[in-house]
Amino acid sequence: MSLSLLTIHAHPDDESSKGPGTVNLYSSQGIRTTLVCCTGGEEGDILNPAMDSPEVKENLTSVRQAELDSAAAIIGYDEVVMLGYRDSGMPDSEANGNPEAFCNADLDVAVGRLVQVIRRVRPQVVMTYPEVQNRYPHPDHLQVTAISIPAYDRAGDPSWYPEAGEPFEPSKLYAPIWSKQRLLLTHQAFLDRGLESPYDDKWLAGRDRDDRITAMIPVDNSVRRKALLAHGTQVDPESPFWFGLPDEVQDAIHPYEEYMLLRSRIQTEELEDDLFSGLRDLIGDTD
Repeated sequence: MSLSLLTIHAHPDDESSKGPGTVNLYSSQGIRTTLVCCTGGEEGDILNPAMDSPEVKENLTSVRQAELDSAAAIIGYDEVVMLGYRDSGMPDSEANGNPEAFCNADLDVAVGRLVQVIRRVRPQVVMTYPEVQNRYPHPDHLQVTAISIPAYDRAGDPSWYPEAGEPFEPSKLYAPIWSKQRLLLTHQAFLDRGLESPYDDKWLAGRDRDDRITAMIPVDNSVRRKALLAHGTQVDPESPFWFGLPDEVQDAIHPYEEYMLLRSRIQTEELEDDLFSGLRDLIGDTD
């Protein structure tokens, strides 16, 4: 059996802001990497003025699919699986009421679709979103977690979804987390250069969850930049939040991506530097 990583995201572009360096690292080691994108991003705002045209708006779904394919190739994904739901839009928006929206999906059906993917690609490590998402409670992000945890629990149980393939039990379930330390270091780097920081009081006053970090993965931060820029409709290349610091400065600040462990069926260390820690010797290192 070979090593395999599965990531579950809500919209095209989420894969580029959450864990792209980690996926790229494991892809470079020959580990199979699979992305599940739950929606087509139909409700996404066009944040790049250069892409704000009637033609793009009329074809936003296909444009975002092309952007996703480009970003996934940059990151190094072996496969992109569309789960088949519609973007639910922002909280309390009209799009929330669309019966095809991901937030209105039958949970048992949605979990079954995800279980089928898990059983086919057989990932030892699964990446989803945190169980608590107070800072950005997007309906689709909440739904990602809502289907990921039961899918992780049920994929190895033959009594669930017998039509979905041979049971397979993933070993670990992680969620990416942006550390407060990273935020503060980035904020200070702006101030040190006489630049206005995009991190306002709302960001700086946010809860420190660094004590929940259980893995720090050394990564190449340039992968995130390149992948984000592939999402031309969603990411403004002039955005100070993503691109306000020189590349070399941003790369030196915090060359890690951080995670919290949500579930594990094997013993883990207090702080890991490899999401496959404890699995490589059991399964065979593909590096």
